[in-house]
Amino acid sequence: MHAAALRIDLRLRDVHSLKSKRRRITRLSAALRQAFPVAFAEVDHHDLWQRAAIGVGIVSPHAPQLEIVIHSVRRFIDRWGEVELLSVGVSYLEDPQ
Repeated sequence: MHAAALRIDLRLRDVHSLKSKRRRITRLSAALRQAFPVAFAEVDHHDLWQRAAIGVGIVSPHAPQLEIVIHSVRRFIDRWGEVELLSVGVSYLEDPQ
């Protein structure tokens, strides 16, 4: 088993309330979950209108497949017109065997 957690920092343009931010994050979450087999959570900047940090969890039986999904998720968010991708951090779960 291979697993990774992505921390993705975003800037949300043209957002002027927390309610508007939540709608945008909800749309992104739904689109990501529909496109990829991932888990999604907002993990930081809860009280800021135009910033968000999301966590994306990915599990795969094969390391190359995991890397493909990581890069695909990054490209998907980078091309999503409603957010600006600021940074992506990747943490891998180590197999103890």
